[in-house]
Amino acid sequence: MFVPNIISLCDEEQQAEYLPLVRDWKMIGCYAQTELGHGSNVRALETTATFLPESKGGQAGGSFVINSPTLTSSKFWPGTLGRTANHAMVIARLIDGEGVDRGMHNFLVPLRSMTDHKLLPGVTTGDIGPKIGYNNMDNGFARFENVVIPRRNMAMRFATVDVNGKYNRKTVSDAASKISYITMMQVRAYIVDRAGLSLAMACTITIRYSAVRRQGYDGDHTPEDGEKQKELQVIDYRQQQHRLFPLLAASYCFFFTGKLLLHKLEMMEQALVSGKGDITKTEVADVHASSSSLKSFTTTVAADGIEDCRKACGGHGFLQSSGLPELFTSYLQNPTVEGDNYMLPQQVTKVLLKIVQTVQEGDEDEIAKYN
Repeated sequence: MFVPNIISLCDEEQQAEYLPLVRDWKMIGCYAQTELGHGSNVRALETTATFLPESKGGQAGGSFVINSPTLTSSKFWPGTLGRTANHAMVIARLIDGEGVDRGMHNFLVPLRSMTDHKLLPGVTTGDIGPKIGYNNMDNGFARFENVVIPRRNMAMRFATVDVNGKYNRKTVSDAASKISYITMMQVRAYIVDRAGLSLAMACTITIRYSAVRRQGYDGDHTPEDGEKQKELQVIDYRQQQHRLFPLLAASYCFFFTGKLLLHKLEMMEQALVSGKGDITKTEVADVHASSSSLKSFTTTVAADGIEDCRKACGGHGFLQSSGLPELFTSYLQNPTVEGDNYMLPQQVTKVLLKIVQTVQEGDEDEIAKYN
């Protein structure tokens, strides 16, 4: 989510500065939204970014001071934050030069030196510790104590703060203001795509095993003199086919659905960044509902399906060497990450109820937007 945030929310000057550093692996970033006390409830995040004018000790052109005012405001869970990242795109509450809380904005905060990778003053970070799986990812925590960053480290495509601390939100359509969440929708689309790939991996392992493993004798086969009784391949059993083939089919469906969803989001992002084309609020709501529902559905089916594949391999599925235990435990994050699978359908319901209300009111113009 780090690079998509730069592309979607930073202005052209900022992109020209940051993206070459990212491309050359000099700037290694993470997306720091979730806190110890709040995750999906973005409006309740507590990390602050307070404007500090040059006249009061700020850097030339003004600065922002990043702080973690409470224990629960500690950033918690971002991938690569533990040991790898040297920058973070921090979601923080902007306090402008007048002391007014302007809500959540994105700030590029240096964490470690780009020369020797040592932590910078005021930054405390580390790995959150072992997890059920996916332990090759250094999910981390971070706390900030009076960390001063340049004013221009605030993402300024849609809102700006000038050298005097005056806040200005650029005039954009309702759809464009919503599309600032495009990075979250993109991640959900990637999760849908990966659900198909992960489930396909489990199906491949299990179907191949079921073709090689033999279990039970063929009652319809009568051995001739000196011939051994014929053993059946496990895949010959209809019960095994019933367990595996629907999951294999689902993996294809999830894969292509994820590609379509990513394509739609890419088109919307290009239209937004270029300023060409008209993106309606209805289109954004539709993609939001689609990405939310598909993320919930595909990850539930994939997680349960990978475990079913493991069980379908019998005792061998319990071996680490089969690849299935590691695949299962590493995948288990997906029903929770980027929106819990019990919470996301409620967002879909909200959109559906609005459509029902539109139909009941007989508003033909609004109904046409959903066609």
